[in-house]
Amino acid sequence: MSLHAFQENDALTMHPSDACIVLDGISLFAIHKIVRYILNCIFKRFDQDIDVFMRNYPFSAIIGQEKFKTAYLANIVNPDIGGLLVTGVKGTGKSTIVRSVESILPELTVVKECLFNCDPGTREKLCTFCMEKNILETTSKQMKIVNLPLSCSEDRLIGSIEIERLLKEGKKQIQVGVLGEANRNILYIDEVNLLPDHIVDDILDAAALHWNTVEREGFSISHPAEFVLVGSMNPEEGELRPQILDRFPLSVHVNSIMNAELRIEIVKRNIVFSKNPEAFYELFKEEDDVLRQSISNAREILPDVVISPSHLRVISTSCSDLKVDGQRPDIIIVKTSQTIAALDGRKTIREEDIVLSGILTMMHRTRDGGLLEPPREDEIIKTFKRNFKELQSGSFEQPVKFSINSINKKVDNFIQISSEFDDDDTSNPIERKKNKNLT
Repeated sequence: MSLHAFQENDALTMHPSDACIVLDGISLFAIHKIVRYILNCIFKRFDQDIDVFMRNYPFSAIIGQEKFKTAYLANIVNPDIGGLLVTGVKGTGKSTIVRSVESILPELTVVKECLFNCDPGTREKLCTFCMEKNILETTSKQMKIVNLPLSCSEDRLIGSIEIERLLKEGKKQIQVGVLGEANRNILYIDEVNLLPDHIVDDILDAAALHWNTVEREGFSISHPAEFVLVGSMNPEEGELRPQILDRFPLSVHVNSIMNAELRIEIVKRNIVFSKNPEAFYELFKEEDDVLRQSISNAREILPDVVISPSHLRVISTSCSDLKVDGQRPDIIIVKTSQTIAALDGRKTIREEDIVLSGILTMMHRTRDGGLLEPPREDEIIKTFKRNFKELQSGSFEQPVKFSINSINKKVDNFIQISSEFDDDDTSNPIERKKNKNLT
C-alpha cells in the first residue's frame, strides 16, 4: 500500500494488515483513525468481556455517605446546580462513588452525529456545525462521565482545529476537546487540587459562560459547555484557591466509616465485586433500575416544585446571618432544595430539605470578605432552625406558589402584553395595559 496514496477517509475501510506501513508524511488525523479502526477490529468480538472488565461498582451497593450520594444525585437530576466538590482522606471511596453512577445516568436527546451532544430543543445552545444545518435529526445518548487527566494539555482541554484540512478542503474539522465531550455530561477531575492553574482557569471560564470557543488562524468554532463539574481531593495534598472553591456549588467531606459492622460489610462487598463484577452488578441491578427511574421522575417533577416567599426569606436571612460572601449561595440552596424534594417525589419543600441544602452549599464558603472561616455544620443548622422558628411564629409572610413553571408563565405573560403594542411605542407596556383596563 502506497503511503502517499493513503487518504484519511480510507482509515475506516482499510484492512488491519495495511496498517503496517511507514508513517512518514501521514497526518495525525489519519493515524488516529487507523488506530481506532484496529482497536475496533481487535475488541468487537469481545464486547461482552470488555463490558464486564469495565464494570463500575454499583451505586446502590455503596454503604453510608448519604450526604455525598444526595448531593451527587441532585446534580444529576438538576445539572443547573452546577457541580460538587468531594474532599476526604485517601481510601474513603471518593472516586468509586463518583464513577458508580454511570449505570443509572439518564438518557439525553441530542442532535444526531453532533460532536458536542447539542440539545435539539434549544436553538440558542447549538454549536457552529448544528447552526449550519437546515434539519436537525435527533437520537438518544446516555449521559456519561468524562474524566480529566492531570496531564491534560490546554489543546486537549479546549480542542483544536485541523487547519491543514481546512486549507486543503475548505471544511471545518475539529479535534473535540474535553470541554466539548463534557457538554451535558459530568466532568470529573480527580485530585483537582493538583491541577495546573491555567487549566483550572480555562475550566472555570467555560463553567461560568457555558460556552467554549476554539480559535486558530482566524477561524473559530463555538459550542455549548454545560457540564456538571465534579472534583475530588485529599486536603492533605494541598488546598484549593478560594476562587476555585467558590465555583463549586456544593461540597461534601467524606469521613472514614468507624462502625465495625459497616466496615465488615464494605469489605465483603468489595471482595465479591473484585472476583466477579458481573455477578455482583446483577445483585444490585434491580435497585439501580429503581433509582434510574426515580431520577427520571424527579426531572419531570422539578419544574413544578413549590417554594414559598417565607422559605426564600429564611434562606437569605440565614446566609446573611452567617455572613456568607456573595448571593450565589442563596440561589444554590433554592435550586438544591427544590431538587431534593423532587428526588423524594414531592412538589413542596420541607424544612429539612433547606437545612440539608444549606449544609451542602455553605460548608466551603468564605465569609465576611474572607476574614472568617467557613461555617461549621452545627452553626448552619442552628442558624436555619432559629429562622424557621421565627417563621412559625408568624413574623414572615404567608407562602404562595413559586416554581420554575410559574416564573415561565409570568415571563410569557409579560411578552404577550408587550406584543400588543407597536414597536415604535416607547411607553411602559404594563402602565398602558392598566390604562386600557381602566377605560
